Amino acid sequence: MRCDQTPAWKALTAHAHEAQGFDVRVAFAQDTSRVQRLSQNAPHVFADLSKNHVDVATEALLLDLAQQTGLSAHRDAMFRGERINNTEDRAVMHWLLRQPEGSLGGALAEPLALVHATLQPMLAYAETVRADAQITDVVNIGIGGSDLGPQMAVLALQDFVMPGKRFHFVSNVDGHELAGVLKGLKAQNTLFLIASKTFTTIETMTNARSAQAWFQAQGGQDVARHFAALTTNVVAAAEMGIRTTFGFWDWVGGRYSMWSAIGLPVAIAIGAQGFKDLLAGAHAMDRHFQTAPLAANLPVRLGLLDVWYRNFLKFTNRSIAPYHSALRRLPAYLQQLEMESNGKRVDRNGHALPYGTSPVLWGEPGTNGQHAYFQMLHQGSDVVPLEFIAVKKPTHSLQDHHALLLANVIAQAQALMVGKSDEGGHKHFPGNRPSTFLLLDELTPASLGALIALQEHRVFVSGAVWGINSFDQWGVELGKVLAKDIHARMLSGDSKGLDASTAALIDQIR
Repeated sequence: MRCDQTPAWKALTAHAHEAQGFDVRVAFAQDTSRVQRLSQNAPHVFADLSKNHVDVATEALLLDLAQQTGLSAHRDAMFRGERINNTEDRAVMHWLLRQPEGSLGGALAEPLALVHATLQPMLAYAETVRADAQITDVVNIGIGGSDLGPQMAVLALQDFVMPGKRFHFVSNVDGHELAGVLKGLKAQNTLFLIASKTFTTIETMTNARSAQAWFQAQGGQDVARHFAALTTNVVAAAEMGIRTTFGFWDWVGGRYSMWSAIGLPVAIAIGAQGFKDLLAGAHAMDRHFQTAPLAANLPVRLGLLDVWYRNFLKFTNRSIAPYHSALRRLPAYLQQLEMESNGKRVDRNGHALPYGTSPVLWGEPGTNGQHAYFQMLHQGSDVVPLEFIAVKKPTHSLQDHHALLLANVIAQAQALMVGKSDEGGHKHFPGNRPSTFLLLDELTPASLGALIALQEHRVFVSGAVWGINSFDQWGVELGKVLAKDIHARMLSGDSKGLDASTAALIDQIR
């Protein structure tokens, strides 16, 4: 049953009307067990949800909504390998990429065997590159999920990256990016990884051809040694002289592909064991999502909170504030994960929706954000739920720095909630602004894997409740198709049949 047709939806609408004056400060005063009831541990992640605008009745009604929309059945169908991506007639099995070898039988035994048949040689190749002292620079050329995930992970796990190798990521078709990376490299010391499932993605292939031309112009001779492809199009890769390829399957969506061969730069950076630990952390969260009761299931609680905020309290944004500089690309990664997955206006059957879906995600690392957009979070006219992500133990010896960092993140969460009175107005903080606090004990491959899997499943939950297909991305296509036509027109000067604005822009640029 679609969410807006359920009894729970009607009850939540009435409850939201009654809760217009909800004040989290009053809720704390009235409920001494609030912190314990709205906090929980999941694999590698502690979550404090107590500063959010929810109470016992809200959680109960949201669980009713989950049950009435068939959330558990949809989750179980995904883990059985059913084709829940109905618009592309595909299974959704990124979770299988982190499943231990030989752990599943039946229809899933064969695809799991294929996963490990690819993973093992990929990790062996990663170790070979790590052992090759001549290779000092690894350049990953991809876009979207073939860039954001590996880049985010390599940066996040920089303390685990082997010395002597530098990692670069090129995604933008803007030549300034590739030229800037190549400027500091030498052909004989560089390995290029070309990440494109089909080997036809125009941005990636434009960058790949330019990188190969640069390599040859610099005197590079052995393309087979200095280029590898993460693709299923082995023939197209071979046409470029690339002999080393690692593929993946159509049941792996781009934004969920970091766990596949797309993760090769991560494996080179942190080693085979580190990559296995990343997979193990994600698998632990998979198991939690599969087995924990809905009321104590952290992805479920977060996903339902997102629905509550988006549809009933009408919050259209969520800000992400990781208080760890190594997680600086996490907000960008989560933007794609959530907005590409759930930025849909029709349900799974193609019917227009009368309610909102994905919120707008944005953010920057703390403490930088405190001196920028936090002004709006504290005193702006819009209420924006904030998600703090902190790490308890640093990997550096500057203890004063880390204590100050953690003091800041806790203080910001407190300030958003409690506010400050000022009759003059300018120094008045209204408070009662919601936030979630996610805490990792340490930032390791395992804890990062768990954190990312948590976010994946949280997006699944809200998408399932909304009744949308979270696993296609047709909205990516139209602009790319039109760009091919416009590119040809820019070369020819033909603007016949175009709208006046587009034609004028082409003329202006030419």
